[in-house]
Amino acid sequence: MSDTAKVLLRPAIGSDAAAIAKIMRAALGSFDWMPVIHTPAEDLAFIRDIVLPRQQVTVAQTGEKIVGFIAVSGEWVEQLYLDPAWTGQGIGSRLLKDATASLPVVKLHCFQSNTDAQRFYERHGFRAESFGDGTKNEEGLPDILYVRGR
Repeated sequence: MSDTAKVLLRPAIGSDAAAIAKIMRAALGSFDWMPVIHTPAEDLAFIRDIVLPRQQVTVAQTGEKIVGFIAVSGEWVEQLYLDPAWTGQGIGSRLLKDATASLPVVKLHCFQSNTDAQRFYERHGFRAESFGDGTKNEEGLPDILYVRGR
């Protein structure tokens, strides 16, 4: 959508919560297979009250607009979402590399229906370690445990 060289990565702050929640909702809403199980107010509460205080969150910003974010807790990538208009421009790769560079082992879950994300993670050295049937996530969707570095 624009010059990705002008996209700055920075630590998230509390006032970013609304923008981050909107990006998460837009990204999830772009998948026709993803059930909608939370309201926008619940998304905001999740980001504000759980993600920002408990996880290392980095945002990708251009000008005043946040276009993506990653949230890491220990060795887990808990969230990685981009504004759908900004995918395919290397921003997700920058976020992932920046947030996990110092981690010897990185783990994450990816939905089996999200084939684009599977290709993305595999390009970044992740391998599928196990496959779930959806009983362990709130969406009820089959997923994959990806691991890099072990």
